[in-house]
Amino acid sequence: MNPDAHTLFLLAGAALFALGLRGVFSRAPLLQRIIAINVMGNGVFLVFITLAARVAGGKTDPVPHAMVLTGIVVAVCATALALTLAERLRALEEEKEKEEQR
Repeated sequence: MNPDAHTLFLLAGAALFALGLRGVFSRAPLLQRIIAINVMGNGVFLVFITLAARVAGGKTDPVPHAMVLTGIVVAVCATALALTLAERLRALEEEKEKEEQR
């Protein structure tokens, strides 16, 4: 990759992280905040992969690639857990509203 592509990918990763951070701190619903956390993670993955390509000799370092793949798996599991907890929270709030109406 040429230096311009590295800069572009680094800026894109930083922009994704910033957009996700804005989404996390906004007054958005819980589902949108979970998505924002995933966007932040994707920005970090993009920056990490871009920095891994900057190894002398033109070869890429396989360790950061393996770490990003592991991070993706962990992110998917964490997202599934967060979505499950969000659904349970919604169900509990709905149940509480029904009890208050009685």
